[in-house]
Amino acid sequence: MRIVIFGLSVSSSWGNGHATIWRGLCRALGTGGHSVVFFEKDVPYYRRTRDFVTPPNYCLELYSSWAEVEGLARNCVENADCAVVTSYCPDARAASDLILSCPKVRSIFYDLDTPITLNVLGKDGAVDYIPEYRLEPFDLVLSYTGGRALDELSKQLGARRVAPLYGSVDPGTHRRVDPDPQYKSDFSYLGTYAADRQYQLEELFLKPANQLAEKRFCLAGALYPADFPWTNNTFFVRHVPPSDHPAFYSSSKLTLNVTRGTMAEMGYCPSGRLFEAAACGTPVVSDWWEGLDHFFEPGKEILIAKTAEDVIDAISKDSDELSTVSRASQERAMDEHTAAHRADEFVALVEAI
Repeated sequence: MRIVIFGLSVSSSWGNGHATIWRGLCRALGTGGHSVVFFEKDVPYYRRTRDFVTPPNYCLELYSSWAEVEGLARNCVENADCAVVTSYCPDARAASDLILSCPKVRSIFYDLDTPITLNVLGKDGAVDYIPEYRLEPFDLVLSYTGGRALDELSKQLGARRVAPLYGSVDPGTHRRVDPDPQYKSDFSYLGTYAADRQYQLEELFLKPANQLAEKRFCLAGALYPADFPWTNNTFFVRHVPPSDHPAFYSSSKLTLNVTRGTMAEMGYCPSGRLFEAAACGTPVVSDWWEGLDHFFEPGKEILIAKTAEDVIDAISKDSDELSTVSRASQERAMDEHTAAHRADEFVALVEAI
């Protein structure tokens, strides 16, 4: 299959969750014999923080402006079997117009941020990356979030055929490795700062850190404000590139997964970090949202925390009990949640159009 994608970024993982997802998915599609071209606008923010420029088995097209690349993009789309435009793509509306002007190509919109999309739509009546004619013309609308979000995409944006395509992990990148002293911790968290995650982060990370002064807590991610309420035993790493994610997780006794509020309200919203940590053999403590048990079994494959006391109980578990949890979650991730699994799901969905 010949696939063309217009997305936010695959070249820089700084401050976004899209790049790591696409790297694994495009690599898996390429390994499966499919041809993939990914168009990414060369914006200054990601140019300064670029950590990936040479895909192993697919093509990355960086461009400065839509006018500059439109001819190449049209040629690629006209010769493709399917074309995808994603949420937060800077030229999503122009790319949508192009894709939909080629009737022989299967047209797909992939919303990796559905709860945010719906929230903005409800407040503002429009979303920058959604065409004015909304999603009805697309042959297929994929959502990173399942459950109720799928119904809302149909009701509010006119999507005719909707399916979930969840996050995943690339086992070629994420696996157990030797610990790295700079990331060594009893409890860790890896994620970009988001205001609607802050309450949960304070309850499930900072409160336990305050109460367990003898333990080492490590927080890593971009965009944290200067007034973030650090504790004396919390160590901050400004950015961990994807190549270091395995070392980060492998250096943690446990790690935390916290979901953005808008995502948690919808449910069925597994972060890619959830699968990455599991693949690295690190037990995960997560906030609860509807559908989490669709991906990992609570108590057996993942530990659930609603309060700081739940986190403290998890950190206090003996190493044998934690090892049992980490082995179970690693097996589940490898059996059901790899990029290769998602690539197969994507191909099956496209072929069913």
